[in-house]
Amino acid sequence: MKKIQAKAPAPVPFGKEAFGPQEGTTVRWLGGAGALINCQGTNILIDPVLEGFDMPLLVESPLQVEDVPQADAILLTHSDNDHFSRDTCRDLAPVCVAYHAPRYVAGLCRDMGLPGVGHNIGEPFSVGPVKVTLTPADHAWQNEVPGAADRVFLPQDFCGFWLDTPDGSLWAVGDSRLLEEHLHMPTPDLMLFDFSDSQWHIGLNNAVKLANAYPHTPLLLWHWGCVDAPDMDPFNGDPADLIARIQNPERALVLAPGEPLELRPLNQETR
Repeated sequence: MKKIQAKAPAPVPFGKEAFGPQEGTTVRWLGGAGALINCQGTNILIDPVLEGFDMPLLVESPLQVEDVPQADAILLTHSDNDHFSRDTCRDLAPVCVAYHAPRYVAGLCRDMGLPGVGHNIGEPFSVGPVKVTLTPADHAWQNEVPGAADRVFLPQDFCGFWLDTPDGSLWAVGDSRLLEEHLHMPTPDLMLFDFSDSQWHIGLNNAVKLANAYPHTPLLLWHWGCVDAPDMDPFNGDPADLIARIQNPERALVLAPGEPLELRPLNQETR
């Protein structure tokens, strides 16, 4: 009997209109663990998988490669193909200024002829008005699965991204087991939040712990409800399980891929 998966809402397709000059900062979930951030006309894509994924989908991408007019940066958290889509990155090359990633992943980009820019964990860099900093992640599952890779993966091969914008801070935590450092960050104004109950992801119990470490921060839930893989825990989070256990559950945002969300700073009294 096939396991029933929680499915994300139907996508809200969008295109070039989402990339234009604007006031404020808008975040759109792309499905999976991808996002578009338009910060006052500067456009940043995080882990975009717009084509070429090798598993069946429950929900299609709301954005097509041909509808991306410009990307000031693509940020890549790690080399798994549900985050680093080689097809997408290659086909966005004519409109993408740079591909920022941990040094190992940036090297893979350069091997493809793409302008990969490698960074260390904790290293900041700027994309227009946005300050981006790599945050630590623990996701080296390849080292625990015999035959999964021909190299030993290092902690610095994986990251999350912290974005400081003029309109607030955003933390894309990335695929990671919970790290002590994750519990002692400045309070973000928005988290792009993986709650997969998987041994190589955060796990549901630790997702609750991380969410409650920042009890007023909105959580844009991602890495759930998009891939038709009922027997694979990394794709099978159910928002209801998280919402039932966190403080201020109304802040868990079950958005449709492509649905716009305006980034707003938290009230100072609730930080």
